Amino acid sequence: MSNTTETDIEQIGDNHISSSVETPIRSDAFVMDDDLKIELIAKHFKEIMHILGLDLEDDSLKGTPNRVAKMYVKEIFSGLNPANKPDVALFENKYKYKEMLVEKDISFYSNCEHHFVPIVGKAHVAYISHGKVVGLSKINRIVNYFAKRPQVQERLTVQIANELMEALQTPDIAVVIEATHLCVSSRGIKDATSKTVTSEFTGEFQDPQTKNEFLKYLENLS
Repeated sequence: MSNTTETDIEQIGDNHISSSVETPIRSDAFVMDDDLKIELIAKHFKEIMHILGLDLEDDSLKGTPNRVAKMYVKEIFSGLNPANKPDVALFENKYKYKEMLVEKDISFYSNCEHHFVPIVGKAHVAYISHGKVVGLSKINRIVNYFAKRPQVQERLTVQIANELMEALQTPDIAVVIEATHLCVSSRGIKDATSKTVTSEFTGEFQDPQTKNEFLKYLENLS
């Protein structure tokens, strides 16, 4: 039996601890279809609103439980479902482009798994082709797929890098993420100006010269 106390649990969240590079999803997570999930989440969210003292007969609030439930399942947590993983079609690198390809400022919205409040940020990604190239929008879709789940930024960074290595069939990947966490800016310490930066470099990007070339493209981080 675990001896973890409520205080320990609270400190784990505040200290930004993550248990694994894999998102902690139960094995039976997708036995229930989306419609039933929406129905049940709406029921429970309605109870939360009731406990908070809100008047659910008010015209403005009547539809909120269902709107929130649909948003959770179909939008902001849709990345939990592997059925929503983007398909990535690769193409032969017929123009023999051998340098790094950098895609900067990929906007994403995620949610902190410790407090379920937004993480708003940008991802900067690069890869070096090993004979295959990909449509640029697919990189954005991969970033957003992993962002659309309860996250910690460190895990998100590694998940994106691992998926890009597999999807693009190259060991040479760079990922830098800069983000604002509302669990820091809107509660707790309430620091509205700080940002968190994480990175993952694999293959050739672990070489200082290659890494520095990539980072030069990012000198104008906002």
